Amino acid sequence: MGPTIFSYCSDPAALEGLTWLSCYLTTGKHMGMYWSVGTVLLLLAITAPVALAFGFGGAAAARSHFLPLRWIGKAYISVVRGIPDIAFFLFFVIALDQAFEYIRHRIKCPDWDEPIRQGSDFVVCTAAKLPQGNAPQWVHETYGFVLAVLTFAIVFGAFAANVMYGAMQAVPKGQLETAESYGMSRRQTFRRILVPQMWVYALPGLSNLWMVLIKATPLLFLLGVEDIVYWARELGSFKSPRFTDYPHAEWRMWYFLALLVFYLCFTKLSEIVLAKIMARLTHGQATAAGEAQRRAQA
Repeated sequence: MGPTIFSYCSDPAALEGLTWLSCYLTTGKHMGMYWSVGTVLLLLAITAPVALAFGFGGAAAARSHFLPLRWIGKAYISVVRGIPDIAFFLFFVIALDQAFEYIRHRIKCPDWDEPIRQGSDFVVCTAAKLPQGNAPQWVHETYGFVLAVLTFAIVFGAFAANVMYGAMQAVPKGQLETAESYGMSRRQTFRRILVPQMWVYALPGLSNLWMVLIKATPLLFLLGVEDIVYWARELGSFKSPRFTDYPHAEWRMWYFLALLVFYLCFTKLSEIVLAKIMARLTHGQATAAGEAQRRAQA
């Protein structure tokens, strides 16, 4: 299990009660679990804005007057939303990893004369491998994390694109027509009128999507990232080889109960923050939320 932060933990067999528990909960493996909470929060902090960027791009493309671009935007929204998340996560990460290695293979090994596809195997030269076999462990972990962020962003970006596309359609057309009558170009109308108004209509759907994203973070385990669900399963099992110094009964239920409390607290905090953002955006707006604020202040 590794050393703990307390000096009295040197002899686990002589410990009992709360002293044993304090040593058990501060082992190196448990520190890995605590760090994994930071991994989940970091994933959310990076994925949310990247997914919004994918979503905004997809929504803008879906309402473009340029037909091929409109097809691309609508295809992105429809295809990604139509594939189960687990299937997409399992397929896309492998495909993305192989795409990166294929590009590197073509650049670094132009004289390679063997087929890359050899049955079910994908074979590239050693120089094209990502990451390199002799790379430090943190490089492997960072690479896996980047793939996870990109996969999450593409999946949830499609859902965000659908929400923002609907929000753009909900903006009163009279406002857009008025802006154009005042001499604004189509691009200026989009940037100055449509986009600021769109967020008011999009925020309820994006709030729900944020909650779904939080609940989807356990899928990190499928991508090879040691997240809190992975650690809860490993540390809670009495059969795990990690417990040579601190054996215990089957405690997975308690570990998963702790995860339940963590996610409930996090989602409740998110609800409070999102409610404040919604109140700020709808203040003075001609929407149901804005009308409710005016009635409350009357």
